[in-house]
Amino acid sequence: MKRAGISAKVTSDEALQAAARVAADLRSRGITVCFDDATGERLGEDAFCYRKPELGDHSDFLITFGGDGTLLSVARHAPDHVPIIGVNMGTLGFLTEIRVEEFDEVLQRVLDGSFTAESRVAFDILVRGPKRDGTTYRVLNDAAINKSALARIVEMRVEVSGLFVSTFRADGLIVATPTGSTAYNLSAGGPIIYPTMNAVVITPICPHMLTNRPLVLPDTFDIEVSIVTQEAEVFLTLDGQEGVEISHEDRVCVRKSPQTVLLVQSPQKNYFDVLRTKLKWGES
Repeated sequence: MKRAGISAKVTSDEALQAAARVAADLRSRGITVCFDDATGERLGEDAFCYRKPELGDHSDFLITFGGDGTLLSVARHAPDHVPIIGVNMGTLGFLTEIRVEEFDEVLQRVLDGSFTAESRVAFDILVRGPKRDGTTYRVLNDAAINKSALARIVEMRVEVSGLFVSTFRADGLIVATPTGSTAYNLSAGGPIIYPTMNAVVITPICPHMLTNRPLVLPDTFDIEVSIVTQEAEVFLTLDGQEGVEISHEDRVCVRKSPQTVLLVQSPQKNYFDVLRTKLKWGES
């Protein structure tokens, strides 16, 4: 571990201060530190700064200071061999489960090579259509199709591995990874899926028909969603970070990515500890 990449929530002074402190500590150990452009600018760093999609390519491991959004902005682009330490600077996150108080211990474990990490499934998203350039997006949480604020209910046709499933009339549709099952999917009434399961969940948002329920499938199935409704403003949102306007001429294609995301685990809590804390479940 000779190169560390650091990204912080730039609107949080606490996160920036923690990033600066850790960068100084790593440099004192002879480790090269690089930052994403926004973090580097806020810290006055002018060397070894990269765009977020490129930060993992220049790092042996990554550290994020902030919340789940900060981690997502880096993790969804990171190579699958690069471990990511997500440090939560506020309330406990589903992804950023490492508290500031335990960070030093976790960092030492990573530097010693004695850490535990989980490999999380990611999805590749391709929008096909006459005006599309073939760009593929990667998501760790979800791809969500939403109508605009003034749009009517959107009608969407869903196919799985070339087989017609149904036409959903709803405010939108979420295709989520197991990791993303506790994000937008959960808010829309979808199920919680253990994060290392090989599954994908399709969840309609406020469906017109009450019989339209979330659907859990093997993640080996390719999913294709086409917009039936014409002349409606519809957007595809990727991990809540990036938005693409789509139309009835487009098809949103979702498939399991060959790349995964490697998240360093806290030695002091497990997934069910996180669920109990975040969802305020009762203690035993």
